[in-house]
Amino acid sequence: MKEIKITDIKGIQVGCAQDEVGGSGCTVVLCKQGAVAGVDVRGGGPATRETDLLNPINMVQQIHGVMLSGGSAFGLDAASGAMQYLEEQTCGFDMQVAYIPIVCGASLFDLSVGDPKCRPDREMGYEACKNSEQNAWEEGNYGAGTGASVGKLLGFDKAMKSGQGAFGLQHGDLQVASIVAVNACGNVYDFENGELLAGIYDQKQGRMLAVEDMLAMQEETWQKANCANTTIGCIVTNAKLSKAECTKIAGIAHDGYARAIRPVHMMSDGDTIFVLSTGEVEANLDVVGVLAADTMAMAIKRGIMKAEGAYGLPSSQEIKK
Repeated sequence: MKEIKITDIKGIQVGCAQDEVGGSGCTVVLCKQGAVAGVDVRGGGPATRETDLLNPINMVQQIHGVMLSGGSAFGLDAASGAMQYLEEQTCGFDMQVAYIPIVCGASLFDLSVGDPKCRPDREMGYEACKNSEQNAWEEGNYGAGTGASVGKLLGFDKAMKSGQGAFGLQHGDLQVASIVAVNACGNVYDFENGELLAGIYDQKQGRMLAVEDMLAMQEETWQKANCANTTIGCIVTNAKLSKAECTKIAGIAHDGYARAIRPVHMMSDGDTIFVLSTGEVEANLDVVGVLAADTMAMAIKRGIMKAEGAYGLPSSQEIKK
């Protein structure tokens, strides 16, 4: 078993673009030759694009990109920039009169940081695709993680800064990698040792509040909180998978969310995971699932540890210092 980058997987490009002043951005995962895909949406408040066609009963068998973005539902427009880019590259389904690329997407809520009028748009999505030609992206406060935050269950004044993270593993010829923008309503824990990494931060007491502390709060406090969130991610593998199998792996990968985020899949979250299969190697589905959940949990951890304090929100790095 060895660590790999998501872009080590053949045919995969990753790029991001952001407005650091405005506090939002987008991250694109492209597979110009097409990839079999699936999705699992667990959160109660999703902002998504083209997820219905990933249902195994529907016709389309391959997609050409996944766009992860900030900007809430406004940010879904970034995927239009990816469509423009892919059409210019003659990527997509040849319909004689036009090439039609399929770009799925999901957006997180980051309008509470920076400028609420800053939303990823077609131009920013196109820029992310251009940047993917050099695999220009970073973890932390970049791309879809630019305005990401965690720990908003008791209000945004107790939130902490988070970001995007990525992690991949190779087992024999099998490669599985995850990329995620961590924007959870709850706390984020180190899935390996249970340490609280980031979440609800009481600045007066100078400490983070654990899940047990939150449960002691009155339910009305939860209901009044600004819980506009959503953790969005994508698994990429070179395993040969069908649409149904990709959908199953997406569901298993949510175990990575559950290991690292508590509470998770709240009604105010739009937690979504896409899976892309490039179909290079035969693999045991259970092994792919194990690696998907493990790499997603580690990617979430990295999204926290790589984030820097911004927009008045402290980061895990700052608090631990």
